[in-house]
Amino acid sequence: MRSILFVLLLMFSMSSFAQWKSYKLTSSGDTLNRIDKIDRKWGPWKIHYDQVRGEAGYEEEGWFEKNRKEGEWRLYSLMGDLVGIEYYRWGLKDSVCRYFTKDGQLKLEQSWKALNPDKEYDTLEIEDPDKFDTYRTVIVKNEGAAIKHGVWKYYDPVSGQVVRSEVYTLGKLEETAKAQPTTEKKQVAKPKEVVEFEKKNSGKKKVRYKDGTVGG
Repeated sequence: MRSILFVLLLMFSMSSFAQWKSYKLTSSGDTLNRIDKIDRKWGPWKIHYDQVRGEAGYEEEGWFEKNRKEGEWRLYSLMGDLVGIEYYRWGLKDSVCRYFTKDGQLKLEQSWKALNPDKEYDTLEIEDPDKFDTYRTVIVKNEGAAIKHGVWKYYDPVSGQVVRSEVYTLGKLEETAKAQPTTEKKQVAKPKEVVEFEKKNSGKKKVRYKDGTVGG
């Protein structure tokens, strides 16, 4: 009975792997960096970037659907520190993306709006700044990239204060404001995403994986 069960599980595993042109296999047997038979990225991915021309290297982990980034992506320094959390829709940045120092302090918040790349024009609901809770429909020509939309905040990672903010509406800069200087110092709490990451990964080693390229 056990041998039959083992054979069935083996057949199921082989069938699952066969749908991918290539993949990487983690030490726990999970597949990463999957590419299907028509060269589309699918599922969980981990991407490594080396240091280039003085720019620090990093790694990012997230999900692909039909060759496009989707949902939450996390960025790590090459030492394993969480340095960014980004959100994607249709392969483009969408919603609020946050970036941290290596010590886990928030240094930048960016607000993006993704447009559906499958449409030449897209429609968005924009809040009327002069009328609370009132929205208007705007038709936007798709330029093939995410647009800045909402408030961008730049933080002093030591004091935790916003030192500058920018307000964008559909890529247009509407307002820039600088924070008033202060001599007050306060203890800055780390963002909850960083705290959760540190708790979850305390004492853990980096995930190792191996190539699982199949076919040609």
